[in-house]
Amino acid sequence: MAQAAMKIEEGTPTITLQTSRFGRISVDPEKIITVTSAFPGFPESRRFVLRQHSSKSPFMWLQSLDNPELAFVVIQASRLVPQYQPDLPTAALRELGDPENSKLELLLILAIPQGKPEQMTANLLGPVVLNPVSQLAKQILLDPNKFDAAWPVFEPEEN
Repeated sequence: MAQAAMKIEEGTPTITLQTSRFGRISVDPEKIITVTSAFPGFPESRRFVLRQHSSKSPFMWLQSLDNPELAFVVIQASRLVPQYQPDLPTAALRELGDPENSKLELLLILAIPQGKPEQMTANLLGPVVLNPVSQLAKQILLDPNKFDAAWPVFEPEEN
């Protein structure tokens, strides 16, 4: 696996990273998100940065700083499913430094089949919980009887 070509440039507080998706990007070290437990299947990726897809898009990219080829498409849960307010485990809230759940943001990882964006799904079963103050995040597995790992983002078209 390719390692991130990351370096701190002289005279600037940014980190430069060569990614496969975005090319060369500069990252403010204060914007680095550290996941407290690696995402399933990606044990080497613990540091990420959120990048806006475009100024008019609700979508963002959670770009790994440890694997330049890894980036997840995400969206704030409140923008996609306003009523989505799962009970989060107290231990996870403490781990993220917000035991009262006062500032946490929920991000949903999206799966987009190649060439079929209309079949996009959101993972409601495993939201990424982000504390924007501490820049700590964790993917939390919820009750599979209550939440779907492949929730359709768009209504299916009737034929």
